[in-house]
Amino acid sequence: MTLAYKQDEGEFHIHVKKGEVGRYVILPGDPGRCEKIAKYFDDPVFIAQNREYVTYTGKLLGVPVSVTSTGIGGSSASIAMEELIHCGADTFIRVGTSGGMKKDVMGGDVCIATGAIRFEGTSKEYAPIEWPAVPDFGVTRELKDAADRLGFRNHTGVVQCKDSFYGQHSPQSMPQSAVLGQRWDAWLELGALCSEMESAALFTVAAARGVRAGSVLLVIANQTRRELGLSDPQVYDTDRAIRVAVEAIKELIKKDGE
Repeated sequence: MTLAYKQDEGEFHIHVKKGEVGRYVILPGDPGRCEKIAKYFDDPVFIAQNREYVTYTGKLLGVPVSVTSTGIGGSSASIAMEELIHCGADTFIRVGTSGGMKKDVMGGDVCIATGAIRFEGTSKEYAPIEWPAVPDFGVTRELKDAADRLGFRNHTGVVQCKDSFYGQHSPQSMPQSAVLGQRWDAWLELGALCSEMESAALFTVAAARGVRAGSVLLVIANQTRRELGLSDPQVYDTDRAIRVAVEAIKELIKKDGE
């Protein structure tokens, strides 16, 4: 099926055309975060806005880079990635928020995903469930190195991705409460770092399309610590995760140009 849309509006959902975005794209969920991220670019320019998708393009080290918001969840995030690929992008870093799961993951920490639990629906339309949702190693290495250089407390490991926010936060209210509880306990025992909603889909789409993706997440708070009666600081400023992504892209630009 060919989608019918006005050619001058670019891609069907993000309204961006080839040549308007860089090879490297930062993907926040929140449209309101795009302008904040774009301020880290040289000469940022607003490109387009449609629905949850806002795009700016600027430069880092003289190379075009972009930021496009994805909205909430894997389905809208996969649309953004697909259409950005159509426009020439091939390296993606998700910058988002998460809730801590592992006991030693604190609010304000940065988590860099080395894999994602596919407890969502979008990735199942790209790959059988046996396929692991893993990021690009090179992108992940640069994210880890950047977090260390910047001196931010950080963790690497598996993150959990879901479609239902309230399935996590109010599982007792769900008809499948027993299943949700059992799975959550298993993920905790296996060492999952934090919970979010987009990385599993993005990693799987990236594998299907032959592009690179990574994910760096700010931890807002940790419900495990709260349930155990431990201190649970809450941090909402995503600046640390943004700075990690920006520094990682700079290193990727240097190495890709070698």
